[in-house]
Amino acid sequence: MNRLTQKKPKRSSKLGLFLKITLILAASALICVTTYGIYLTKKAENAVNNAYEAVENRTVSEKREAKVEPLEDNVSVLFIGIDDSETRGQGEGARSDALMLATLNNKTKTVKLVSIPRDSYVNIPYVGYKDKITHAHALGGTLATIETVEELFDVPVDYYVRMNFEAFIDVVDALGGIEAEVPYTMLEKDEFDRYTINLEPGLQELNGQEALALARTRKQDSDIERGKRQQEILTAILSKVASASSITKYDDVIEAVGNNMKTDMTFKEMKSFISYLTEGMPRVDALTLQGYDDMSTGIYYYALDEEALEETQHILKSHLGLIPESTNVSGIPSDNSDEQTQSDFSEESKSR
Repeated sequence: MNRLTQKKPKRSSKLGLFLKITLILAASALICVTTYGIYLTKKAENAVNNAYEAVENRTVSEKREAKVEPLEDNVSVLFIGIDDSETRGQGEGARSDALMLATLNNKTKTVKLVSIPRDSYVNIPYVGYKDKITHAHALGGTLATIETVEELFDVPVDYYVRMNFEAFIDVVDALGGIEAEVPYTMLEKDEFDRYTINLEPGLQELNGQEALALARTRKQDSDIERGKRQQEILTAILSKVASASSITKYDDVIEAVGNNMKTDMTFKEMKSFISYLTEGMPRVDALTLQGYDDMSTGIYYYALDEEALEETQHILKSHLGLIPESTNVSGIPSDNSDEQTQSDFSEESKSR
């Protein structure tokens, strides 16, 4: 047989078959991920649309010349945890059980988080007299709370997020729990006001009910320590959300938030904050409002230290870019005024 007409033996097709299967699997995975992403995006959009609630007679803070754009501007978000659930059914008439103001710096992608003790004695512009800040929500809902916080810190509140107990529990459970430090042995109420939550001291995984109990307790220490715990818990939730391991849990998180949250952020605005998580968990500096117990009126109040409050105001204004970063609270030039925080939560967390 002529060498030129002789059939060549077939090469092994195993490698080609492997490559084909790999490409098919990769394409399938890409399609699944894309489809899941589109599904989540649509579901999140529907949830945010259902949760959207503009503040009556307010389109932009009086402390702003124009509405902010989260993708470009430094912004502030007020987190309002209300003492409410389907069981209590107080709605807008409920007191705020937790108040935290976050300022977000677009350039540094950092966050300042200040917790406001619920018994802080402050002026409530909505009613024109001083009272515990927890009563602002009961007296005038979200608007009264926002106006009170704006006057307290002399900074704009650009957005608010209001959640009740049930949303908090469901979000933590949807994430598979969070890691938190329990400071001491405690027997605390659950969301139904029953003493069913028993916790022992130490760093541990907490479910939604346990995390809520830890966030609410203040019997063995103070409102200040309670505020610090709430900051830590919120940071733990944000850290869990930012982790790649939580991607498959987003569906449940969206479901948890949907029915128990109100916000004046649109879906587009909310998506803008993803930029703060693109490189993992951003640095969060936790601030504490200093003060002292006051029974001079016969009613317990937490009286804020004016000098310390002024320092906190300065930190927030500087972080929002409302005042030059090169000046400190006394007007003296400083090269690192934005770094002069009362505590750096990130460093504190690393040391634990």
